[in-house]
Amino acid sequence: MVRNVAGVMTELEPEDFYLLSGVEQGMRFSEWVNRGKLPDLSNLTAEEVEYRLDRCATRGLIERKTIQYEGYTLTAEGYDALALRTFSERDTVEGVGAPLGVGKESDVLEVQSYRPLALKFHREGYTDFREVMRERDYTSDNQHVSWLYTARKAAEREYEALESLYPDVSVPRPIDHNRHAIVMAKFEGIELDRAKLPDEQVTGVLDLILQEIATAYDLGFVHADMSEYNVAISESGVTVFDWPQSVPTDHENARELLDRDVENLLSYFNRKYPRNLPDVNVESVNDSVAAGEFESVRNHAS
Repeated sequence: MVRNVAGVMTELEPEDFYLLSGVEQGMRFSEWVNRGKLPDLSNLTAEEVEYRLDRCATRGLIERKTIQYEGYTLTAEGYDALALRTFSERDTVEGVGAPLGVGKESDVLEVQSYRPLALKFHREGYTDFREVMRERDYTSDNQHVSWLYTARKAAEREYEALESLYPDVSVPRPIDHNRHAIVMAKFEGIELDRAKLPDEQVTGVLDLILQEIATAYDLGFVHADMSEYNVAISESGVTVFDWPQSVPTDHENARELLDRDVENLLSYFNRKYPRNLPDVNVESVNDSVAAGEFESVRNHAS
């Protein structure tokens, strides 16, 4: 788990952020930024760079490595600090609170603004860069791709999807975006995999989720990573979250990914609630969702 950097933000000075930004700029071309390039990249003197390197390294915001040269790279905490500073300057975020969720590819924290919001830091590529490089199409055409780039592109894609889908699809309301981070409205409910639905609600909840998928498809997006772990249910309905792997409907594999999303949901509900669902024709359900005609799985009983 990446350490919450909020605690050191008040200790940092403007020149510390100049240095962090310089390292960030250098990482566009190399994973480890040559120390000799940092004065130009950060607009600091060589003496000031030396002082700021020590301050930032002590706080775990950068790492140092010597191979053929002395090089520096941002840690996840350093990248978080840059995003948090931008959100603060925009008055998007006033304070950072407790974790709301921690996963392999993201950390979500509660943040304070005009109302409690959620801040999501994307971590794609930070712990398993090679795996993400194989799986994500936005890394496939780049010879040098750092985890910063991968996480930033994931956040950009998710924010674009949220902006396009909200409020027609029940997704978290997007508030702001910077680098690898998204600020969004908090949503109610618990993850579908942790819920135990009453028998009489099983079909209705499945129908609600499939209707959201159908509406998203009609608006031009396929979630492409649908499972019981990225749907929340509450008394007011369902929320579909985690959209960084979404693809537009003109993507060459869009229909295949849509079918997989639908089949994943049907498979989960059949495993967990085998006595509460009718046997359905999966292909028929897929076709109705893609056509924007889906109403209920009951209409597709085998």
